Amino acid sequence: MAPLAEGNAARIPYSAARYSSRAEQLSEYFAPQHTSTTALPDPEPFLRNLTRGVLEVFSGVRHVEQLARWLTEDAFRRLAIRANLATRARSARGVAAARPVHSIVSVRCTMPADGVVEAVVIVSAPARTRAVALRLEGMDSRWRCTSLALL
Repeated sequence: MAPLAEGNAARIPYSAARYSSRAEQLSEYFAPQHTSTTALPDPEPFLRNLTRGVLEVFSGVRHVEQLARWLTEDAFRRLAIRANLATRARSARGVAAARPVHSIVSVRCTMPADGVVEAVVIVSAPARTRAVALRLEGMDSRWRCTSLALL
């Protein structure tokens, strides 16, 4: 096969350079889009509901998959691992899954950047008081949790 002359390269509709440029444009278009804080709802109800859901996952009465749409992939993976460990610990102790008895004492939020909320939710249970640290980011016109820690 004869090599293409430089003049013929312009007539090829999808050269490698054009294809890679188009692929980059498409991946940017379909990637999660940052959303400004002004275009998002108040984060406090979301923080309260997500915290309740996380505590229910750890207590074994909710499947972790039910929270997947509100978590990024990394946060979901870490929550699933931690929930699996909690299930194993309950099984080793012979304790059945039970709905957690808790009340949310306070929600403290800061906004370090546009479309970002960092919060601590204080949860009181009969045995102890815990803190849940969350980072929310505005993606695709809704809040998504990018980081989660149960302390």
